[in-house]
Amino acid sequence: MKNNRKTLVLIAHIAAWVCFFMLPYLVFFPRLREFSMSNHQLASIVCNNIFIVVFYYLNTLWLIPKLLVKEKWLWYSLSIIICLLIFLNVPKVIAGWIAEPEVSPIQNREFIRNPAFQGRPRGFGTEGRRPYANPYNTVLFLLVFTVGTCISMIQRWLQTEQHRKEAENEKLNTELSFLKSQINPHFFFNTLNNIYSLAVVKSEKTAPAVMKLSKIMRYILADSQQDYVPLSKEVEFINNYIDLQQVRLTDKVTLDFSVDGEIEPYSIAPLLFIPFIENAFKYGVSTKEVSNISIHLNTKLNRVIFDAKNYIVPSENNEMEKTGIGINNVKRRLELLYPGKHLLTCEAHQQTYTVQLEINIE
Repeated sequence: MKNNRKTLVLIAHIAAWVCFFMLPYLVFFPRLREFSMSNHQLASIVCNNIFIVVFYYLNTLWLIPKLLVKEKWLWYSLSIIICLLIFLNVPKVIAGWIAEPEVSPIQNREFIRNPAFQGRPRGFGTEGRRPYANPYNTVLFLLVFTVGTCISMIQRWLQTEQHRKEAENEKLNTELSFLKSQINPHFFFNTLNNIYSLAVVKSEKTAPAVMKLSKIMRYILADSQQDYVPLSKEVEFINNYIDLQQVRLTDKVTLDFSVDGEIEPYSIAPLLFIPFIENAFKYGVSTKEVSNISIHLNTKLNRVIFDAKNYIVPSENNEMEKTGIGINNVKRRLELLYPGKHLLTCEAHQQTYTVQLEINIE
């Protein structure tokens, strides 16, 4: 995979340079028939192109990382100026070595008559009359410098953003793992208390309760370790939990649990509903008064809607759990897993506590 990526990057760079150097000829294509290129001009173009490519990679791979990124502004500016001076002069000299400039007969006679040019290579005089800094080469250098610096800085910014997002995702994953690890002991603590109360009175329901607990433990320790589970498995888990709770209920408790809509096609984060169901059994079950617990799960248009309603049993501590481990975990997990895609409302009114959780699972 890495080799393929490097090959694609190399091809992209070569294609970009070819397009860049061919652009002037494409723009002035109609005039190419009238243009005759000498050997010296061809050598100048080749030398300029080689130097501009070398400068681009020198700037992006060494000057920017070593000087600009480390805020060595003066050294970076001096390096660019030196590169500009080299680009304006050295390629021209090398091109003169490769092929001397051609001169017209008039320029040749002027060269012979002028004593100032005696002893110098033919064609030197006409080149010497050109401006010190060729405007076209200067613009070309500044264009490559600007484009290279911008691309390099944008790439560095994108890499920094990618590393920041990876670190943030790693932090969120760590937090989610911690929250999920808190759910297990909190849940088992409550469930084992229920089985203990059955064992104390030597109830015949103790053995079936232990069997239900083993199924619940298998789900929590295996399936729920995944980020998302089939909604059908979560419903099965809720059924097992409710069955386990029912072994200790009296005839004074009315329980209604129903599931409507298609559940097979959907997946959901595990253990989101159980804290609310735990609360319903914890605060809504009475051995002296008639109490009702209603739990309803519905799927509709890529939404999962969970409703729970229970009677609040009067006691010295009759406050439903609003800020405990379970509810706080659910709220935080919903913020991390379904940001902007969930709606949670918890209300207590006239000794009735209702919870509605709607999750968009598109």
